[in-house]
Amino acid sequence: MKWDSPLARLRSVGFLEGTSFLLLLGIAMPLKYLAGQPLAVTIIGTAHGFLWILYLAVLAIAWRHYRWTFGRVVMGGVASVMPFGPFLFDRSLRHGED
Repeated sequence: MKWDSPLARLRSVGFLEGTSFLLLLGIAMPLKYLAGQPLAVTIIGTAHGFLWILYLAVLAIAWRHYRWTFGRVVMGGVASVMPFGPFLFDRSLRHGED
């Protein structure tokens, strides 16, 4: 993926953040609570936390650059805390690119 525009950066970071969230929920959390292996949550959780903050920062940059409505930015923020949310938000970005 290219990183040559705020939208490209948002889409790329969104993909990484969404994937890390699914790994956290689908692999790390079951390992912690079903197999007594908390290390995966520590590693993936830390990476996910960093990517989540990065996603919000890149979302703010895209908001300013493209002069999106506040509602669109809220939708992107809410998507970041829902499983599969960043992928759905990305789909809306692809279909309504500025």
